[in-house]
Amino acid sequence: MTAAPENTPTATYRLQLQPGFGFAEAASAVPYLARLGVSHLHLSPVLEAVPGSTHGYDVVDHGRISEQLGGEPGLRALAATARAHGLGLIVDTVPNHMAAPVPAHLNRAWWELLREGPQSPYARWFDIDWAAQDGRVLLPVLGGRLEEELPKLRVEAEGQPDAAPVLRYFDHAFPLRPGTEALPLPELLEQQWYRLAWWRQARTELNYRRFFTVADLVGVRVEDEEVFAATHRLLLRLYAEGVLQGFRVDHPDGLADPRGYLRRLAEATGGGYVVVEKILTGDEELPEDWACAGTTGYDALRRVDAVLTDRAGAQAVARVYADHLGEDDPGADASARQGRSDMVGPQGELAAEVNRLDRVAADTPTPLPRADIAATLAAYPVYRPYPVPGEPDRPEDAKRLASAAASPEVLELALGRRGRGPAQDEFRVRLAQTASAVAAKGVEDTAFYRRYPLLSLNEVGGDPARPGLDPAGFHAYCARMQQQWPATMTVLSTHDTKRSADARARLAVLAEVPELWRAELADWTALAAATAPDGAPALDPHTGYLLWQTALAAWPVDGDRLAAAVLKSVREAKLRTTWTEPDTDYEQAVERAARAVPATPALAARISALVERLAPCERVNTLSGTLLHLTMPGVPDLYQGSEFPLHTLVDPDNRRIVRFGATPAPGTLAAEKLHLTRVALGLRRALPFDGYTPLPADEHLVAYARGEDVVAVATRLPHRLEQRGGWQERTLELPEGSWTDALTGRAGLTGSAALSELLADLPVALLVRDRPHA
Repeated sequence: MTAAPENTPTATYRLQLQPGFGFAEAASAVPYLARLGVSHLHLSPVLEAVPGSTHGYDVVDHGRISEQLGGEPGLRALAATARAHGLGLIVDTVPNHMAAPVPAHLNRAWWELLREGPQSPYARWFDIDWAAQDGRVLLPVLGGRLEEELPKLRVEAEGQPDAAPVLRYFDHAFPLRPGTEALPLPELLEQQWYRLAWWRQARTELNYRRFFTVADLVGVRVEDEEVFAATHRLLLRLYAEGVLQGFRVDHPDGLADPRGYLRRLAEATGGGYVVVEKILTGDEELPEDWACAGTTGYDALRRVDAVLTDRAGAQAVARVYADHLGEDDPGADASARQGRSDMVGPQGELAAEVNRLDRVAADTPTPLPRADIAATLAAYPVYRPYPVPGEPDRPEDAKRLASAAASPEVLELALGRRGRGPAQDEFRVRLAQTASAVAAKGVEDTAFYRRYPLLSLNEVGGDPARPGLDPAGFHAYCARMQQQWPATMTVLSTHDTKRSADARARLAVLAEVPELWRAELADWTALAAATAPDGAPALDPHTGYLLWQTALAAWPVDGDRLAAAVLKSVREAKLRTTWTEPDTDYEQAVERAARAVPATPALAARISALVERLAPCERVNTLSGTLLHLTMPGVPDLYQGSEFPLHTLVDPDNRRIVRFGATPAPGTLAAEKLHLTRVALGLRRALPFDGYTPLPADEHLVAYARGEDVVAVATRLPHRLEQRGGWQERTLELPEGSWTDALTGRAGLTGSAALSELLADLPVALLVRDRPHA
């Protein structure tokens, strides 16, 4: 927990840099974004990444700014343009991992490690278990077993006649250990510091830490001071020179010591603005001793979505879901537990990580059955604990470990109660790192794709087992944030959200009309079957339900976008097909069905009709969510294009290049949302948004004061409000003084404001205290 730094942004705007949208294109958007009212641009990673990277998280060189984005001159030019318009730059940093690229020489550190082995100066950079694989690094790059692929391997000079020979395999190139160049190929392979292997062996035999299940993203040991210095030197120099003003830290839960990393970063920046992509589960709170301004905002996203979702209605939608499937619904918690369990089994996607923990435990006085380690990881209720060797666990971590431990021996080793030693310390730390991967892959990337009564609940950081939140719960969260993390970031849409905020706003309306959804679901399913080509297989109820809600969320949507999103979803679910074991017939049926939805006139008309019917309530959810996001405690981070209605799906759909400068038609939701965004951002720059005071209000309102001069009012659950008969004679008691609604210009508001008048034009109000002119 930290006080807000002096250079805290008032609002940031996330730009996804990629080929076709680099620093020059970002600079061209600066005048527009300055007029919008943000104080800082929030850039995706800027370091040199794999050629063609569309996201930048696959860093290959910490000493260079991405040439494909414009290089360091381009970044400096962007910073100068931003500065000239009163804006700063926040950049995304990736301390957890680097890319193992194709060919490997694109990452010099990785290349030198492979050539020189554990004696390389770069050996300390990477989290490798040299005791496994006979002291070599497993490289799971082959299309089959080594004996099958051996004829496809060859040794040849690298590019130039005098260059050192390399080992080639299709597009891959690997360095040769000095002195082995002339050996026969089978013997040469045995002498290398790496072992080429079938790609399928990564799941169980990999001996380096990776980012989740991605074998070509290798874990980096930034807990080592020299590694931290080498991998952060360039970004910290640019920060010191005023080119950069702050950092977003990607995936801190992958680090051995997140607390120590943040302390080191805070020291290097003089306490600069830093937020961390920490996913908080349930009532979990950010560790108070982390030297940062807060999280990147998924915890805020969950509260905003929840206060605009009908809890009882979401439970009713779950019954519709179960009835459509014709089977009992196991519930979100059971689904999450199963997803975690699937990750850590002997053949699970994270089996290699559990196997490494098993090897570490074998070197302690308390060898453990692998099954106990796996069961503990599967039961751990949040992402991870935060052990520090030599220190006792935080009480909340100890409590969670006690609830999850499969045996007393696991618990004692996890809590450091079996003595001190390298193996005992490593087990505690590595258990924590592995737990975060199990949670991310088992829940968000598995369970959320298996069970989905209401897709808007299955979001990053979401808690679908506990849908909905009353205003009192929302106020309690905001008050705590204002007290403890006033400069934390808040978001509604990001490059990682599975559906954008407006897509979720539309789906949330279904919780208010569950029986309408039941009827539409049945009719769409029947209509799709009736219009399908002869012989086309019908989708199973699970996949069909997913298809319908996905289409509804993004409508209007073309067939290719819809097919890509649904296909990714069923692969992530790992029930009928997977990325590595595809069921071709099933996948083709899914793609055909998805592409047929917008191409079938009768079906498209029915979906369009429902979208139009939901539109008034969707408008309320969209504008209320936007107002809450822009005025609640914290620093609002706007995702590119989200100042307009944005109905995007899971990546890569949500990472497409955005073109700026559109002018929406008057009277449209686009015009209303843009106006609300500009006004709110302008007020954040003009007035102090300190303090947070809930205002007593109707159950269909969320109302609060920010400091002395701003009051925000947002409508919730609009369909239920309409059923009740609207606002009728209800009022909102305003703080003392005279107020003007900055959105409508309605002035002279005092005392008990009639809600039917205050919210006559918009479902939200943003009031500013009238001050006498000097």
